[in-house]
Amino acid sequence: MELYELLFVPTILFMVIVAPIWIVLHYRSLNRSSRSLNEEDRENVEQILVTVDRLTERIQALESILDSEHGDWRDQELQDSNTRRSS
Repeated sequence: MELYELLFVPTILFMVIVAPIWIVLHYRSLNRSSRSLNEEDRENVEQILVTVDRLTERIQALESILDSEHGDWRDQELQDSNTRRSS
């Protein structure tokens, strides 16, 4: 028996069973690693969250000022938006 006859069956088994599984697992791991955020993206998200929190506080402060000075501003806004929709 020559060498190529001896390696024929293991080569076929590798190509039919092992190689496809190996390829699928390889690309699955690449896909999972590409989905995670890198350090720069995480820092950007943290900065955005801080900005959102500050803006939320500002909106709440402005709404409380409007509530104290013009208590019916919410009702006026609803009436104005309904009037715009009707037109």
